[in-house]
Parts: sequence; structure tokens; C-alpha cells
Amino acid sequence: MDADAALVRRLSHIQHVLLVLSGKGGVGKSSISVQLALALLAHDPTLRVGLLDVDLTGPSLPRMLGMEGRDVLASDDGWVPVYLDASKARLGVLACMSIGFLLSSSRESVVWRGPKKNAMVKQFLAEVRWGELDWLIVDTPPGTSDEHISLLESLRPLLMPPSPSAPLAPPLPTLSALLVSTPQAVALLDVSKELSFVRRTRLPLLGLVENMSGYVCPHCGDIVGVFGTGGGEDFCRRDCEKRQPGMQLPEGEEEGEGCRFLGRVPIDPELVKLLDAAAQSQQPTGSAIDGGAGGGGGPARRKTLVERYEAIPSFPVVAQIAETVRTLVYQQVEREANEQGKRLVAVERRRRATS
Repeated sequence: MDADAALVRRLSHIQHVLLVLSGKGGVGKSSISVQLALALLAHDPTLRVGLLDVDLTGPSLPRMLGMEGRDVLASDDGWVPVYLDASKARLGVLACMSIGFLLSSSRESVVWRGPKKNAMVKQFLAEVRWGELDWLIVDTPPGTSDEHISLLESLRPLLMPPSPSAPLAPPLPTLSALLVSTPQAVALLDVSKELSFVRRTRLPLLGLVENMSGYVCPHCGDIVGVFGTGGGEDFCRRDCEKRQPGMQLPEGEEEGEGCRFLGRVPIDPELVKLLDAAAQSQQPTGSAIDGGAGGGGGPARRKTLVERYEAIPSFPVVAQIAETVRTLVYQQVEREANEQGKRLVAVERRRRATS
């Protein structure tokens, strides 16, 4: 099977692909990726969610999810991702794939040139056996590096409208992107470059999340603007003003909506504690820590990471952002279905006119 066919086969089992992007490093893009995955599962415990870490030189998802030291298994059908919270209390799945699982040590560096990075990204997309997924959230490195270019080249079929005259093919997932920034001007300058990249590649954009927008005091619950606040919302407002009808757009960009503001996520010490403690909470299914299949006299089942995440102060904020993401993606699905219907009608009209 050639690489393109293998990729299409994998993608045909996924409903939605979401790329999490940032212009600058250190803005909390990986934590937003993890929180979105947990919030989606909190909303619907039956969902099957995948997290793909393509930050090849700085993988952080294994540590955040308490998966360090876990192994990726190889099968006849590709790599098997690492699964989280294999508890009978929830029917959903959270799976993760990262180069961090393939390194001999978490301290081992990855010093690769572009071609090797490109090959690794394509291998992740085509050879990981996710199974059926509702969401695949892709955590990317900052900026617009080799990983981004390889990712967009591989996922290009998702941005191309299917030809009505082409043979019936497996349905492919929606593809969209989400930007993450902190409130400071220097971070917003870099995210403006990322926004330009998104528009030039015609990648559907859901909007921008302002991360680290204040600090949640663990004593009184008040939010203090350590890095300032409101910068992300102001950035989106200015971008929308620039894209009013009749305004001249930058070269290479098409008309469209301005960047939507999705919300602010504060620094939450409880989230830090939760993710730092995740490594100690991951045990094999059937152990006392998750209750397993033991008898009635055994210890009570410990809460999963998703359940514990629901209890932290910042969860409602991210849950609202996740709800907005779901709504926007479902609207995108509806628009694409309508466009495909129009194309089919046009083809049928041409066929009748020439018959």
C-alpha cells in the first residue's frame, strides 16, 4: 500500500482533526491540547479522543498525562498508541502518540534535520493504529517549522473538496486549527505570523485562546493579571476590523471572517498539581488504584484523570471553549455537506443537459 493510500485509510476512521498552533513557544499550547481532550471527554464520556504530539524536539504530552516510561507497541497494522485511564467507569478512550515514547530516556534530545522530521510526521499520521476516533487533537511545535509544512502537506486531501465525478471514497475528517497565545504583546506579534500562515494555507481557523490570562489565587479564588489580560481579545477585535468588506487584505490571503476570540484560560495551580501528580496515578487496569475487576470488598475505585480534572477551578472555562469548538466544527461539517450537495446537483444538471 502506498503512503497516500495508507494515510487516507487511517484518516477515514477519524471524524475531526484539530491542530493546536502557536506563534511563540511557552504559551501553554500543550496544556491547552490536553485540557481540550479532557474537556471533550468530560462532556461525553463515550468519546474516543486521540492526542498526537508532533513537537519532535520538545515532546511534553507523555509527562503531562503521566505516561512517561510507557511503551508504544508495534503490530502488523502499525503502532499502537498509549492509552490513558483504562477504567470500566468510562466507555470513552484517550489515546496518545508522541516521539517521547520512542526515546530511551525523557532527557534524550532529538537533533534531526528537516527530511527526518518530515518522515516522522508522515509516519505518525499513516502508521498509528488509532482505530475509530471522534477527535484527533494535534499538538504542534511553535512557529511555522518543518513539522507544520509536513503536516499540512500530508493533510492536504482534507482541504481539497471531493470531486463529484470521482469514485466513491471513504469519508475524510474535518480539519481545523486553533491558535494559542498569552496576553503579552510579544506573544501576540508572533501569533499574528501564525495567523498569516493559517490563512495562506487556507486552513479553517476556529479562533484564538488567550492562555495564562491571570492567576487563580488558591486561597480566595480571585484572578490576578500577572501577564496582563485582554490582549488576545483586542488582537481578535483588531483583526476583525481589518477584514471588514472593502478593506485591502495582505497578499496571498482570501476574504473571510476575522479571527474569533474563544476565551481566556487563567493559570490554575490546581491544574499544575493535577498534571504533576498524573504520573503517580497511572497504574495498570485491575489494580487497587482504579478498582479494576476486584470483588465488593476491594478498595474504592480512584477517580480517573478526567474526573479529577472536572473538579479544578479552571475547568468550566475550558469546558466552555470546548463547547464552542464543538459547535464551530459541527457547523463546518454542515457547510461542507451543503457544498458537496451543490456540487452533486451541478454535475447531475450537466449530465442531463448533455444527454
